[in-house]
Order: sequence, then structure tokens, then C-alpha cells
Amino acid sequence: MTVYVDDMRASYGRMVMCHMIADTEDELHAMGEAIGVARRWHQKPGTPRSHYDIALSKRARAVLLGALEITWRQTGAMTARRGVVGDLGSPDEAIAWQRAFVAERRATASVGGHDAD
Repeated sequence: MTVYVDDMRASYGRMVMCHMIADTEDELHAMGEAIGVARRWHQKPGTPRSHYDIALSKRARAVLLGALEITWRQTGAMTARRGVVGDLGSPDEAIAWQRAFVAERRATASVGGHDAD
């Protein structure tokens, strides 16, 4: 079980934000509480894309408490994987999984399109 913080840098007023995701909702909320993020800031609850947008100061605290640093591309690929497979999977394999999944969908759609001719 793991919590992850990505390297996205999005401006939100005077703050700069990134994403925090976790293998489970319980872990996500426990880390949110530990770093001082209010539960009301939980984004997309109950979905594969469940996460918090957190300020860089909160990100630094999460890393000190054991969160793993990943890229924003890995965050996207991992949450996409969770929507298909049911779990985030490994950050190291996230991009490769996503590419293979998209390629398989395109190949299947292409074959389906030719059958309709």
C-alpha cells in the first residue's frame, strides 16, 4: 500500500499544486489528514481518479512521511489503469501499460471497423 505525489506544477491563485493519489481511499485520507489537508478537498471521491490537489508545502510533508514521488504522466496512467484493472499498479510500468492498452483498443477498433465494411 502506497501514497504517491506527482511533479505537476499548476497555479491556483498564489499556490502551486500537484496531485496526491494512493492505492486505497483509506491511505489517501490518512495521508491527507497527516499533512493537514481537509477532507473537503478530496477530488473525484469513489472513482478510479480519486485524489487530492495539494500545495507544494503539503507535498514536501507527504514525501517526508513516506509518499513516493512520481511524474504527472505516471499519475494519469496509473489512474487510467485503476479504472480498467481495479488497482494503480506500479509507477515504473504505468506508461508502458497505458501505451499497450491504447494500442490494443485501437487495434480492436480497427479490426471491428473492417468487419463492418
